[in-house]
Amino acid sequence: MMFYDFTYLLFIAPAIILSLIAQWMIRSAYVKGQQSPASLSGYAAARKILDAAGLTNVQIEQVPGEMSDHYDPRDRVLRLSSDVYHGRHLTAVGIAAHEAGHALQHAFGYIPLVLRNLAVPAASFGSGVSWFLIMAGILMNFKILLFAGIVFFSFVVIFQVINLPVEFNASSRAKQLLVEHGIVNQYEMGPVNKVLNAAALTYVAATLQSVMTLLYYILRYSGRDR
Repeated sequence: MMFYDFTYLLFIAPAIILSLIAQWMIRSAYVKGQQSPASLSGYAAARKILDAAGLTNVQIEQVPGEMSDHYDPRDRVLRLSSDVYHGRHLTAVGIAAHEAGHALQHAFGYIPLVLRNLAVPAASFGSGVSWFLIMAGILMNFKILLFAGIVFFSFVVIFQVINLPVEFNASSRAKQLLVEHGIVNQYEMGPVNKVLNAAALTYVAATLQSVMTLLYYILRYSGRDR
């Protein structure tokens, strides 16, 4: 229903455009980085960074899929997609170092990561029930349901806002550590920077879309769109 509402489309149009740009940038940067050889594979780069930080207990696993790389703080496992795990190119070491950066954040008690992990249950629950409550509230003109949906959806928005500094910091750590440990020299950092900056832009676009969607819901609740 919302997608037939011009007001909603107007609200989220900037975020959609930014998301499309970010997806194009990350795809382009990913492919170009694959064409630039690195001295280590993604696995070896991540292992070197983790071991140097004393995180020998953090395991690295290979997982299927593309761009499925992530750090699991519950199991203390860094999971890398096949191309990143085995790849000896700048895209692979850049992404692997970024995920290793999350492991370092976890080990050293980086506050935004702590807050993000605390927000995960509320965000997961909120994303599951908010759409149903909001749609029911709009269709039945039942404002209490719409209000409840807005509250639950705000948990998702809060999570995404908290997540931004976590991702930016992991990328910043990755860039520093790659040079610091001699995995990539400063003259080879161009493709790494492009991949990590494009990835960061996707998080910005997702957060912007959530924020604008929340504002749209609030507008519907206030009745000022009529």
